[in-house]
Amino acid sequence: MHVLRDGALTGTAAAAALVLLAGCAQKPTNTYQGYIEGKFVYVASPQSGRLDQVNVARGDTVTAGHPLFALDDEPEASEERTAEQVLHSSESRLNDLETGKRPAEVDVTRAQLARAVADKKQADEILVSDEAQFKAGGIAQTELINAQAAAETSAAKVRELEADLAVDALPAREQQIKAQTNQVAADRASLANAQWHLKQKQIASPRNGLIFDTLYRQGEWVAAGNPVIQILPPENLEIRFFVPETVVGGLRVGGSVRVACDGCANAVAATISFVSPQSEYTPPVIYSNENRSKLVYIVIANPAPQTAATLHPGQPVEVTVQ
Repeated sequence: MHVLRDGALTGTAAAAALVLLAGCAQKPTNTYQGYIEGKFVYVASPQSGRLDQVNVARGDTVTAGHPLFALDDEPEASEERTAEQVLHSSESRLNDLETGKRPAEVDVTRAQLARAVADKKQADEILVSDEAQFKAGGIAQTELINAQAAAETSAAKVRELEADLAVDALPAREQQIKAQTNQVAADRASLANAQWHLKQKQIASPRNGLIFDTLYRQGEWVAAGNPVIQILPPENLEIRFFVPETVVGGLRVGGSVRVACDGCANAVAATISFVSPQSEYTPPVIYSNENRSKLVYIVIANPAPQTAATLHPGQPVEVTVQ
């Protein structure tokens, strides 16, 4: 190589160097810039309360069903106990209506009937005696009439208690039983509602994923519906990149791409899930003076869940269309 005294390269050498530098700076025509987007799952309780437990920490990986957090549940537990007692009373009342009176109550009626039968026997014997004495002229007719009335009264009492005993063995009227059956159903629904409210104070993970953030600390008051845990399921990670109009026509949903990023040991395979039909201006994340005025189309690809763990929301990537 010939070098001038002032240190400048000769014309031939300089041209060769420029070609070499241009070749090094040139990117493959099928590689595009993009970034990782994460669609988070915000886990909340429909109930409000004090946050008593947080069972996970930022960065943990959990499976569906893993306990996440628990709110103070004493009000709901009390509501459940009350509903259980109300239902028990309603079921007992229905059982009474369906089976008639209890054995002890029936025994009382039987005892009253036995006494009435004894009274009737005594009244009948007195009547027979008084009739004989009246014929003999030993008593007045008024005494005979009183004996006849006593015998008839005791006989009526026996018939009344026999009827009561028969009624005691019968269930309640159909309308009473139907009304109580409806009450039992309503009380069961109230108990189920109380149990559901109690269950909502202990929340488990609805998905497999990464605990991206915890939004409350233990002891804080959490309003109903406010998210407490932020989860990032691996299948909710997507790659967003942008291609020019000359390329978008050749892309199809289901096509394959390779994703490279800083710190990634190997490129990650992904599948195209969306190709925008509408153009937009070049987004700031891939801003450059070269393409600032061009329109591009957004394309979304999804990596396999087992490889998504190497990617992170907001991370810039280079996507190679295959």
